[in-house]
Amino acid sequence: MKQMKLIQSPKNEKVKQWRKLLTKKGRDTTKSFLVEGEHLVEEALRANLIQELIVTENYYGKLAKAKYASLEMFVISNEVAKVISDTETPQGIFSVCKQLNETNIEGSKFLLIDAVQDPGNLGTMIRTADAAGIDAVIVGTGSVDIYNSKVIRSAQGSHFHLPVVRSELTRWINQLQQLNIPVYGTSLENGISMYEITPSHSFALIVGNEGQGMSQELLKLTEKNLYIPIYGKSESLNVAIATGILLYYLRG
Repeated sequence: MKQMKLIQSPKNEKVKQWRKLLTKKGRDTTKSFLVEGEHLVEEALRANLIQELIVTENYYGKLAKAKYASLEMFVISNEVAKVISDTETPQGIFSVCKQLNETNIEGSKFLLIDAVQDPGNLGTMIRTADAAGIDAVIVGTGSVDIYNSKVIRSAQGSHFHLPVVRSELTRWINQLQQLNIPVYGTSLENGISMYEITPSHSFALIVGNEGQGMSQELLKLTEKNLYIPIYGKSESLNVAIATGILLYYLRG
């Protein structure tokens, strides 16, 4: 294992760097993000995205050290763990991970997300896209940061399974259409039932903001705009639930 470094003071410069990763500005500046918990750290390890491993003194005793032998490791006090965690009860293991580059994204099934602002919704949508075998998730302007800690926790490791990137959706719509991949929006206005579409191995789905839906600009660029029939008295579906229904239907 690389040399282990012990940090006990929350005022340590390294701790200040880690704390900055709890902010979008800090993550954007360093092109890295912080994950917490054994499951997420192991997913990051499998994806070869870990830059630094951080464990509490208590956790170090039960750490499978051989698994992390190639990583730079910091052992921290419980006091430091509380400072860099945004949960009420820190789990004792963290890692600093590098962000995914947008380049070389390929495939035939895509989820595009327009201005979804709730971190739980975005994380659930990423996780659902992963489960549905979607090739990439493209998150547009106005959405919550894809590396927000609540998004990371809700996605439960799916950031490490498929490309999840921030990008301009208009450019992606044009690019996908040039590849003859049908791009479907979601809207009740001038929309059609999803059952009017034949499931296919190739498609892109755009879903929009929790309250306002997709932007009018994007709706004008799609091949068709879909809605999910409502059979009960509810006025609408949660955007993450709707995304799951549509993705599973469209892929057949």
